[in-house]
Amino acid sequence: MRTIERDTVVDAVAKLCIDANRYLPADVRRAFEAAQAKEDNPVAKEVFRQLLENADLAEKSGLPLCQDTGLAVLFVEVGEEVAVNGGLRDAINEGVRKGYADGFLRKSSCDPMTRANRGDNTPAIIHFDVVPGDTLKISFMAKGGGSENMSRVTMLAPSQGYEGIKDFILDRVAEAGPNPCPPILIGVGIGGTFENAAILSKKALLRELDDTHPDPETAAKEKELLQLVNDLGIGPMGLGGKTTCLAVKIAMAPVHIASLPLAVNIQCHSARHKEVTL
Repeated sequence: MRTIERDTVVDAVAKLCIDANRYLPADVRRAFEAAQAKEDNPVAKEVFRQLLENADLAEKSGLPLCQDTGLAVLFVEVGEEVAVNGGLRDAINEGVRKGYADGFLRKSSCDPMTRANRGDNTPAIIHFDVVPGDTLKISFMAKGGGSENMSRVTMLAPSQGYEGIKDFILDRVAEAGPNPCPPILIGVGIGGTFENAAILSKKALLRELDDTHPDPETAAKEKELLQLVNDLGIGPMGLGGKTTCLAVKIAMAPVHIASLPLAVNIQCHSARHKEVTL
């Protein structure tokens, strides 16, 4: 059994929180540059110019990419042969607390009824998976309110099938319009149960934008959905153009014969996530 010290986890999580909020992922930057080159709309081109400039300024100044530094969402793969001294959950929450304080990141976690701010952005939203091995993989996502508010979970009838899934996704993006600060990313969770579909949709957003799904049929659906969403013409920041969405990512799980859960998790253009393996 391998042991990881608590402080190692705390420091690693704190760094994830800070770096994810300051540095635009390389795949997102590449997507901005490619979309800017394809846009005919001068307003859309200017939006991408400003987004790229914003990323440069955040990197140089150490300031966040966006004032909404999000709730801390973490996906943690825990090896069966690894343990953390002092408790893993507590170490992760301490890391979030430290990262948001040391990075001067806005604390957005509050009581759902009184709206009283908790002051340190904890407790974090943590999803644990037990996997083979003796390593600990931690993936951090800063999830802002504007995009999260535009996300939805529904229970379709199995007879609605892929056409029903497609219609729901397109209706959701059209209704969201400029609110989630497009160009957006879309995570789609299909199957499992009500809550499982939502987790799948969010986890799908951790994939690289320019990767290809290993299943050819699912890859074809991602490509089709991306084109259909972009055909809506909402465009960057809702000002019109070819690029409403940078990528659609699908994750699926086996489902009850009587159900078809579907979750659509929308992420804003500032797709902040980072991971570390300890």
